[in-house]
Amino acid sequence: MPPPNLPKQTLLTKFIPILSWLRHYPKQDFNSDVFAGIITAILFVPQGIAYAMLAGLPAQVGLYASILPPLIYAFLGTSRTLSVGPVSIAAIMIASALTAPELAALGTPVEHAIILAVEGGLILLAMAVFRMGGLVKFISHPVLSGFTTGASILIVFSQLPHLLGLNKQQCGYDIACNMGTMNIYAAGLGIFSMVLLLLMGKPLTRTLKSMQLRESLVTGISKTAPLLTVIITTSVVSFFHLYDMQQVAIVGEIPKGLPDLSLSFLANSKEHWIALLPSAIFISVIAYVESVAIALVTANLRNEKISTNQELIALGTANIATAISGGMSVAGGFSRTMVNFSAGARTQLAMIIAVILLALALLSFTEQFTHIPKAALAAIILVAIAPLIKFREIITTLKYDRADATTQTITLLAVLFLGIEEGIALGVIVTIIAFLQRTSLPHIAVTGQVGDSEQFRNVGRHEVTTWPNLLLIRIDENITFANITYITDFISAQIDNKPELEHVVLQFGSVSYVDITAFETLFSYIEALDTRNITVNLADVKGPVMDKFKKMDLDHHLMKGQVFFHSIDAIKALAK
Repeated sequence: MPPPNLPKQTLLTKFIPILSWLRHYPKQDFNSDVFAGIITAILFVPQGIAYAMLAGLPAQVGLYASILPPLIYAFLGTSRTLSVGPVSIAAIMIASALTAPELAALGTPVEHAIILAVEGGLILLAMAVFRMGGLVKFISHPVLSGFTTGASILIVFSQLPHLLGLNKQQCGYDIACNMGTMNIYAAGLGIFSMVLLLLMGKPLTRTLKSMQLRESLVTGISKTAPLLTVIITTSVVSFFHLYDMQQVAIVGEIPKGLPDLSLSFLANSKEHWIALLPSAIFISVIAYVESVAIALVTANLRNEKISTNQELIALGTANIATAISGGMSVAGGFSRTMVNFSAGARTQLAMIIAVILLALALLSFTEQFTHIPKAALAAIILVAIAPLIKFREIITTLKYDRADATTQTITLLAVLFLGIEEGIALGVIVTIIAFLQRTSLPHIAVTGQVGDSEQFRNVGRHEVTTWPNLLLIRIDENITFANITYITDFISAQIDNKPELEHVVLQFGSVSYVDITAFETLFSYIEALDTRNITVNLADVKGPVMDKFKKMDLDHHLMKGQVFFHSIDAIKALAK
């Protein structure tokens, strides 16, 4: 049953979700959306420029990616509060892709970034056509967490030279040489920016909350930190002529006005598109998984529904739109979304308002953006991604499951030492190997009856009744080619310990699937036991499994064995 706040969907509202809420838009939500839009717009300029810098692109590429894509998502997306635009993880993946030597002769970094966005958008739309919205379930949390932590560490190292005004091109990884090239003015601005951002984070939030201000107002004030940082440091650079006199790195001139729409990327060679395709696949999939994960967080808090397949359409179209408008790849941003949500946004109208404000800024204030110091932008990036570095989560995962913790750690290290794409791929491979290993060694228990009840439990964990002539074995996993040998070996080991055994009952209550290899192996084994005068019986078999068994002439394969509806029926018929 759909949540009560969602109107009934038609075919049109299914594909253009804005129509479902716009027709029933409550007037009381308008003020909340306007306020949230203003607060979110404050993040658009510093984050857009900062993430463009992180990707190794001109500042305007990040700003352009914050105009058309959020508008497209507002119409097509199913999340009421997701903020779509440039994000740190996608930016570092773009930067990694753009460093490929074979791309140098094919075009400029901006051309490469636009093609990455187009290809990513087309990939997401193709996934939508094949209804692959459930893909989000196939990248495990340990892989995503390890990748995010590893990518965030790479971001930290990529931004330290900007933060401290180091000349990394001159010194490479020579620490002593780098420290000798430090620009103390840039470093001062960077450290000041870090301190201001940190103070306006949790300390200011706690202070404002102690004053019993409204939650949305607290969010609004504290989240102005990036804009305030940019304003102060830019003013200092301009007033003291730090760019001209002290060589403090700045953003530089940004074209005034809104982006021009263009399909010029279609003129690029086939080799250009093919060279970028592998990176586009990784960027688009990770962007989608992260976007849906963020959208689900806020949707669950308000009992709203997210359509994962429609999100493919929305994000795919948004990425094509960003390419047409000269922007970089986009996704749902965690920090912007949480700011938008915390500021009280009720619908995507908040994002439409934020885009309008950014458009006005591009039409009127781009000259003021010229002297934004890169050190301040590096500080904004570092503070934004710091919460994504989660070493403690690896320890928590280790306590719960060693295999998951291993996957998480391998993914993290692979991202750091092999590369972003290689790290994700290796993480997925390790996950599959761990899954196959886990399913090939399923949990199997010898069970007995709890008192006079119809409950059966593991003999190693509970005081239960067992019988010399009867062996009950519960299989807690689907039975496949990967684990059937382990299962039959376990049964044989238990049989050898019961010299008076006449009957084995396999409890299939946890078995939902048996593949053909497992079926043939299992029933060949049953025939072999029949020659030893041991019958094998089945109990608690699920309907889908029984349907398959009947197609394979189950009665013939069970020999003298029987199928019991419940395990208690087997006890009544066979126990002595």
